[in-house]
Amino acid sequence: MELIKVHGSGNDFFILDQEKLGRKISETELKRLAIKVCDRKHGFHGGADGILCVLPETRDDVLGRMRVINADGSEASMCGNGLRTVARYLSEKNGKKSFKVATMYADLEVEQANELAPGVKTFAVEISPVSFSADDLKMHVGKEELHEDKLEMLSGELKFSAVAVPNPHLISFVDHETLVSEDLGRIASYLNDGKNALFPDGVNVSFVEILSENEIFVRTYERGVGYTNACGTAMSASSLIYVLEKTDGKGFEKTLSVKNPGGMVKTIVHRKEDGNYFMSLIGNGTFVAKCTVSLDEALLGDFSAATWEETGEQASYEKFVKKICE
Repeated sequence: MELIKVHGSGNDFFILDQEKLGRKISETELKRLAIKVCDRKHGFHGGADGILCVLPETRDDVLGRMRVINADGSEASMCGNGLRTVARYLSEKNGKKSFKVATMYADLEVEQANELAPGVKTFAVEISPVSFSADDLKMHVGKEELHEDKLEMLSGELKFSAVAVPNPHLISFVDHETLVSEDLGRIASYLNDGKNALFPDGVNVSFVEILSENEIFVRTYERGVGYTNACGTAMSASSLIYVLEKTDGKGFEKTLSVKNPGGMVKTIVHRKEDGNYFMSLIGNGTFVAKCTVSLDEALLGDFSAATWEETGEQASYEKFVKKICE
């Protein structure tokens, strides 16, 4: 079985092209594979946030389908950071620079973009559809939408906004002290315990600090993963809420810089003529290593005979991160 270790802004995955697998993998096997491979203590080469399954598509304008299997075996509807790496994989596999990738709810536009830095392969991907509806968020807070409102069960001080892009996100703009506090973990772990009444199916939770005009920092606790270096849909959702609530709607079509624990991306928030929104997420699609491992052995958590061949791209990405942190 061939795997590629990849990451977008430090949000890391293994790409699995099912056309190269040799046989169809069952849903039970796929869930087990993600749990075994991605385990941070006992998984393959330090584990990962999830597995990105690439499947073939027969439509001319859609080069492939992406499924996102989280580290706990659950499936996410979308992953912006993962989509950039899959876009790069399909681009190089098919020799195209602009096309669509099918995801759970939508066929999304992707394209190769100018490199953020030398040696940092960069792709721009569409993040949509967008909804504020409680039904789409599977949210039970006594309101049809949540915009800069307090949720007393979570905090007496913080205000929250909720949006699905299409996976659900709960966002709070905070000061730096709150950003680095334990509040994010406390709130997010409660909302992802499978028992709470507000989001019984869980929700991605982000704290956002405004650094300057059109520059924000996003820290995310991801549903099915926990703390992550970056979450592409969280950064996109945070950008949308920033434009709507912090710029009086004047930030549309402007490039935002979005920093995160794993690096930095750029986003652009768009408003369609029909009033709907979508975001462009622009960032790295880094290939860290090419790997081989027996599927049967991986399902048992045995990686003793696996191979790992580094590409050398990580050094360029780390140089880029160091520069933006100076």
